[in-house]
Amino acid sequence: MKTTKPTKQRKRLYQASVSERYRRFSAPLSSKLKESHGTNSVPIRKGDTVMIMRGDRRNTEGKVTQIDTQKYRIFVEGANREKVDGTSIPVPIHPSKVMITRLNLDDKWRKKILERKGVAEVEIATEKPEKKERKKKTKTSKTTKKSEGK
Repeated sequence: MKTTKPTKQRKRLYQASVSERYRRFSAPLSSKLKESHGTNSVPIRKGDTVMIMRGDRRNTEGKVTQIDTQKYRIFVEGANREKVDGTSIPVPIHPSKVMITRLNLDDKWRKKILERKGVAEVEIATEKPEKKERKKKTKTSKTTKKSEGK
C-alpha cells in the first residue's frame, strides 16, 4: 500500500473492490509449480490443493473448500476445530500463510492467465538491462590569485 497510516490501510483493506480483493488472495507456488508455470504466486481458488505453512496446523495439506472474500480467509479440507458440543468447524486461514501445491486448472481463463503471467516473467528475465555510459568528469585545477597583503 502507498500510505503508512494504519487507519488508512485498514480503511482500504475493508473498502477494497472485488478486483483488489482477488489480488490480495494470492499465495506462493511450490518450487515445482514455479518452474513449470514461470511465476511465483497466483491467487487461490476453490479446488486448489494447499499446504499450511504457519500456525498449529503447519504442514497439513488439503483442498480449499471455501473462500471468504469479506474476511480475507480460506477454509482448507482437514483443518478443522472441534467445538465443546462435539461438532467440528473449519478453521479460517489467511491466504498468505499457505503454499499452493496443486492448481485447479478446470477453468480455461485461469490457464490463459497462467500462460500470460509466465510469458511476461520469462521476457523480463531474458531482457538484459542496458548499461548506461557514464561521462567521466575531468577535474581542472583552477589557479586562484592570492590577494596581496594590505
